[in-house]
Amino acid sequence: MHQEVELLALGAGPSNLALAVALEELSPELATRTLIIEQHEDVVWQRGMLLPWTQSQVSFLKDLVTLRNPQSRFSFVNYLHSVGRLNEFVNLGSFTPYRMEISDYLLWVANSLAQVRIEYGRRCVAIEPVLSDDGEVERWVVRLGDGSTITCRTLVVGAGRDPHIPEVFDTLPRERIIHSTEYSRKIAGIDHDAPHRVAVIGGAQSAAEMLWATHQNMPNAQCTMVMRSIGLNGYESSKFTNELFYASFIDEFYGSRPDARRQLLGEMHRTNYAGLSPGLLENLYRQIYLERLTGQERIRMITMTEVPEARIENDEIILTLSDRKSGRRRELPCDVLLLGTGFDRRMPSLVRDLATKAGMDEIAVDRFYKLALPEGSSASCYLQGVNEDTHGIADSLLSALANRAEEIVGDIQETRATAELLLPFALPIAS
Repeated sequence: MHQEVELLALGAGPSNLALAVALEELSPELATRTLIIEQHEDVVWQRGMLLPWTQSQVSFLKDLVTLRNPQSRFSFVNYLHSVGRLNEFVNLGSFTPYRMEISDYLLWVANSLAQVRIEYGRRCVAIEPVLSDDGEVERWVVRLGDGSTITCRTLVVGAGRDPHIPEVFDTLPRERIIHSTEYSRKIAGIDHDAPHRVAVIGGAQSAAEMLWATHQNMPNAQCTMVMRSIGLNGYESSKFTNELFYASFIDEFYGSRPDARRQLLGEMHRTNYAGLSPGLLENLYRQIYLERLTGQERIRMITMTEVPEARIENDEIILTLSDRKSGRRRELPCDVLLLGTGFDRRMPSLVRDLATKAGMDEIAVDRFYKLALPEGSSASCYLQGVNEDTHGIADSLLSALANRAEEIVGDIQETRATAELLLPFALPIAS
């Protein structure tokens, strides 16, 4: 099966749902010629870590649309009103909804779209640029897992970064490793009553959430957390620091010198990647305190430690631990290995492959998130959520969604208007 659309967006996550809302409100004609494809059968936010007690660290006002259009029918407040839960949320007295509530909001938005179409169960496996004789990109052919193809002139990639699995674990069977992005699915297949020895690698929010969830749901498990840092820290969340998440700061960051960008990203690391929420920190410390008090310790933390080697021996995972203070090494046997190691800092492999096929020496985006294609290309490609190095740390978070979507739609409209003056082009949506 083959389809042709004008705008194709990969992934029905927050980024592309915000784009869909912006298209319906700002460019309804283009919205009718837009398709979003999602590899799963539904919309779920942070699918691997959708634990019932987890909360967002971002205000509900930083939804898909409010910071761009507070009167939009797609706001989180209107979602609460539509499902009959507005009074209860107000009475909760919190700016940060539960993660499952945001996930349900995103599904509600997806189901509320009137013009942009979403097709589920369609996994992109490759993107092929169609090149002119001069090497210009004229359009894109997206190949799906079921063998079908979709052609478009404008492509938006919003599928997120690839999970980071450190090379030291490459020799371990993949089924013995659980990355945070797959925690909920894979942990369900493990006997919760067995006396598992669980090792958690990492010292930030996702690692701590897996540690806590495993400890609470597996009453006979011994849980060991291994981290390179000196211990668990809270998020840096001062109001002064949070001003760096304003949409207005993106211009300032984008225009900064490379060394200033590196400093900003380094100093803001604890605002998102290297810290824990206050509630989780408190729960973990109190649990460890109580276990020491009663002599029934099931949580252990090993700090200032690296894992230089890992192997399978007699059906056990054997981790070699290296103490960063003394240099001494020892071994830690375990049955289950949980990785809170975050995401690959490089561009997603799908984008790297696309760039190689398009003959590009480097991957760069402009201020409006548009990929720099060979000069003269009539096709365009926008990257969402993977541009921290050029657009700041908010690029991968909910904070930037509404305004970024507006900027991308505006740039697409301007590009289309220019193209129509030179060479009218319109691809119909095939049925």
